[in-house]
Amino acid sequence: MSPSLHWLDGLVIVLYLLGITALGIWSGRRVSRSQDFFMPRRFGKWMMIMHAFGTGTASDQAVTVASATARNGVSGIWFQWFWLMMTPFYWLIAPIMRRFRATTTADVYELRYGRSVAMLFAVVGIASMITKLGLMLKGAGALIESGTGGLVDANLAIVLTTILFVAYGMAGGLGAAIVTDFVQGFMTLLFSFILLPFILNAVGGLEGVRAILEPEHADKLSLVAPGKIGVFWIIMMAIQVLVGIVAFPSAMGNCAAGKTELEGRVGYMCGTFIKRICTVAWCLTGIAALAWYLQQGIALEDVKADNVYGEIAYEFLPVGMLGVFIASLLAAIMSSCDSFMIAASALFTENLYRPWASKKDVRHYLWVGRFAALAIVLSGMLFAFWLPGVIAGLMIWLKIAPMMGVAFWLGLLWRGATTAGAWASTIAGFSAWWLSGQAFFVKWLASLPFGERLGLVTIEKGDAAVYEPWGILFYLTAATVTGWGVSVFTRSMPTDRLDRFYQLTRTPIQEGEVLERPCELPAGVSPAERPMLLTAGGLEVPQPSRTSVIGFVAGAFGVAVLIGAFVWIAP
Repeated sequence: MSPSLHWLDGLVIVLYLLGITALGIWSGRRVSRSQDFFMPRRFGKWMMIMHAFGTGTASDQAVTVASATARNGVSGIWFQWFWLMMTPFYWLIAPIMRRFRATTTADVYELRYGRSVAMLFAVVGIASMITKLGLMLKGAGALIESGTGGLVDANLAIVLTTILFVAYGMAGGLGAAIVTDFVQGFMTLLFSFILLPFILNAVGGLEGVRAILEPEHADKLSLVAPGKIGVFWIIMMAIQVLVGIVAFPSAMGNCAAGKTELEGRVGYMCGTFIKRICTVAWCLTGIAALAWYLQQGIALEDVKADNVYGEIAYEFLPVGMLGVFIASLLAAIMSSCDSFMIAASALFTENLYRPWASKKDVRHYLWVGRFAALAIVLSGMLFAFWLPGVIAGLMIWLKIAPMMGVAFWLGLLWRGATTAGAWASTIAGFSAWWLSGQAFFVKWLASLPFGERLGLVTIEKGDAAVYEPWGILFYLTAATVTGWGVSVFTRSMPTDRLDRFYQLTRTPIQEGEVLERPCELPAGVSPAERPMLLTAGGLEVPQPSRTSVIGFVAGAFGVAVLIGAFVWIAP
């Protein structure tokens, strides 16, 4: 029987697409200048929660977790859950980003290190966003193709999805993204959980999953997989995202689009925590799908991992609900793509174009931002066509931001970091990443007498590669040591520049602030004094406030409860 889509499913999809596009365009009516387009600071806690959730949660991540679960079993959840350990840190990071009073993260690098480093960040940040856009579109294409039984080609799905979120994103900018994220966030929740009861019912629940997979595939039920996704892998992936999170261009919008820094704190931590709960549903759907394939007599090696989530939807969802599923997955992908598109466009317009053409009117920069957004998305779409798979895309993307994240943390916590040190740190990080992927280097590591004992090299499908956590340790160490070493032996940054930078990080946001220029205290706001925890050797580590400690501990408690609950319910 040839694949088909019921007219009711098609109607649901069309109504969603028309409605969300109209909402996005309508919300763009308030946009008259580039500041409104790139960084509106007017949203409350609920809008910021759904924005952080919508931006951080996309259908490609469901594909990633289901795909990783199909390959590795329950431990595949860590392909998204390595972010879980960092969730409490968002409570600390959000107010810092908001206090910079910046339009883009590149503005922060410019204040701390000068224009050359800001331009370097803009280039690296745009590359990161193009990679992420391609990854998300790749995942969406795979889902739509498999979710419609092959009726819609993956490449056609990528093109159509791109056209839709570009339409309202170009009209309304980040404000439109946040408004539509509020609706799309609820649809993403639906997308995450809609399949689970159907697939569990088909295999006899979680007990049925265990009965089908044991004993032959009992390894699929382990939360860690030594040599693949073990404790070392989880720890190093978590460290990598903590280093890199501040250098994700979209993080500024997640933290700074609220009225005050409290909206950023609540939105960023709580919104991303909702995503961690959704990850549980993706993993359980993936492991139940494995059991169902075995139940149908399909060998696991014959399962196309990237298509698992979509195939299960097409197989089990009744008429009408399949349309809801596809509309929800489109919501999940569009809610992320629009934010990333705007973040990258802001970097180009504000940090690459505006310094070169500094005397244009405000409407000019607005239209430059819109066309830059279009060009960036087209680049992401081309990357999606090239990308071999979602797991490969995720591993590439995760490595880009930390290369400049090291310079951010050095500059935030140590007065001694210099412009030359920031450049050297970034170059060393990228160079170490490149070196770790070269065959001669991998061969040399494998030949070391302790190489096998430490598991420096793994073999996947006959190809040798540096084991992921060792690679992370290698290039993060290279970037940090090089940045510190070069800073020690190069000219110090001007004292007035450093004072202005640290004054911003210590001065809380006051409601109703009117910002004239990025990274400056508004008129009438005096620099605040703050007790310091560490200052020896030029360190700048402030004493945490009561609010910071309480929020961090609450976040850590939530993480522990979620992990415990998953261990308890998992098959």
